[in-house]
Amino acid sequence: MKEFSSAARDGLTPWQLEEVLRDVGAARYHNLHPFHHRMVSGALTKTQMQAWALNRYCYQSVIPRKDAMILSQAEDPAFRAQWRKRIEDHDGDDGWNGGIARWLKLATGLGLDAEMVKSEQLALPATRFAVGAYLSFCTNRSLLEAVASSLTELFSPVIIGERVPAMLAKYDYVSEDILAYFKPRPTQASRDADFALAYVMQHATTPEKQQAVIDALVFKCDVLWAMLDALDYAYGGKGHVPPGAFNPGEG
Repeated sequence: MKEFSSAARDGLTPWQLEEVLRDVGAARYHNLHPFHHRMVSGALTKTQMQAWALNRYCYQSVIPRKDAMILSQAEDPAFRAQWRKRIEDHDGDDGWNGGIARWLKLATGLGLDAEMVKSEQLALPATRFAVGAYLSFCTNRSLLEAVASSLTELFSPVIIGERVPAMLAKYDYVSEDILAYFKPRPTQASRDADFALAYVMQHATTPEKQQAVIDALVFKCDVLWAMLDALDYAYGGKGHVPPGAFNPGEG
């Protein structure tokens, strides 16, 4: 794997920086994870699919909150006007007709109870820690680093393009209606990634700032990878489900 920790040591042009950021995704994005590979091959059980949807809801629900933290740091009205579209995408215009609601529809379509999913109480501890770490990062790091952490959206159309056709083809209980969350996401993600990448290329003007944005994207990739690691460990072949987490076998 390419070493990213010293990639910006001597300073990069904006285009070199973009190349390094794309290399980070090519090496570390979670479409490379074995859990994702089993999903798209049709090898997951329905319980494993439910566990994925339940735990991923924790991540989906925190997205507008982390974006609000990013907005709170931004002094530029034009930046805020663009960035708040992300909150509108996930919350909708009434709080429950955006992306979060569509993810809840996915979870309930897989047979989960809506209130149980929204409570997040049966999510894996590792999921909650990972999601909390992401929210904390966007709250406490610089605006530039927080923006850079969102650049996983450069790669999300790829994983959606793998996931959706495979789920429809290989799981007979999955329908296009259940997967409605994904329909607008490639367009939204491409819009948001283009804006964030342009911002990073414009403002990461020193070797130190360039390294910071590279590290931020590595961190975000690690968050997404860790979430699948936790699912794999809890609901994989050996089934090490921690106490208090979603476990259909316990009723």
